[in-house]
Amino acid sequence: MPQYGVLDPLLASRPSTGFVVPKVSSTVVDNVQREVGQWFLREQRPLPWRLAGTSAWAVLLSEVMSQQTPVARVEPIWRRWLELWPTPSDLADAPTAQVLREWASLGYPRRALRLQECAAVIRDVHGGQVPQLYDELVALPGIGDYTAAAVMAFAFGKRSTVIDTNVRRVVARVFAGTQFPTPSYTSAEKKFIARLRPASDTEAALWAASSMELGAVICTARVALCDQCPVAQWCAWRTAGFPQDEHAGVRKTQKFTGTDRQVRGKVMKVLRDAHGPVLGSAIDLVWPDRVQLERCVASLIEDGLVEQDGEVYSLPS
Repeated sequence: MPQYGVLDPLLASRPSTGFVVPKVSSTVVDNVQREVGQWFLREQRPLPWRLAGTSAWAVLLSEVMSQQTPVARVEPIWRRWLELWPTPSDLADAPTAQVLREWASLGYPRRALRLQECAAVIRDVHGGQVPQLYDELVALPGIGDYTAAAVMAFAFGKRSTVIDTNVRRVVARVFAGTQFPTPSYTSAEKKFIARLRPASDTEAALWAASSMELGAVICTARVALCDQCPVAQWCAWRTAGFPQDEHAGVRKTQKFTGTDRQVRGKVMKVLRDAHGPVLGSAIDLVWPDRVQLERCVASLIEDGLVEQDGEVYSLPS
């Protein structure tokens, strides 16, 4: 474990425009990682993709489906997909229209198309097996830095840098002494979080899972449950007296009602429910603003989510 020096009490007043690398001792890092790991092994949520024997393909599906989507909505659809397509080859060979229907209400349906493309590459390039190396994972369609690192850690138990909003918030509070991470994600922050990784695969994978879980259920954006936190005694934000982030008041939930995303979702629902071609007159009933509706239908066609044949619309075959 590298040495980080001692905690700097001035970090609580650091500027919000960029990430300032915290100075913390290796002893504090060791204590935090040990206690968070032990807490996770006792208290982790019983998510099905965490069960022993879960395939790497199932883990990859769970990670893509869970992006910007609550776990409660993901689980039944995740189970359904694995019943239908237990391997990448199964999904690659499935009718695209069925894939989009089974995506149901998860949102951002382009993820479903990317998953099918990803499955085809795994089948054709990797012999039907999810690759274990970061460079091979991140080269798959629809798989970014976070998902590649998460699959390495959670499917294969490999050392990787898994960073999501929960991890960033835990690091900001426990080590940097700030309420929230900076609005912009910088290379300095990524390098610091990477330096926190334990040296062994097993301990690094445990730290990745446990730090994410701590941010998801204890050290949340809405409230910090410090009385339930296993590392409250080492938390720099708590020690500093919980200084408030000057941007906290403007962090609002993204608007959905009336957006193009809502309109696109309504169009997709009509097509999913129809199980066949739909006349344009039925699409016209989806939304009162004709200009916005036409824009959204055009974007769905451009994204490959909808096909048009004259006045008839359908999911891609």
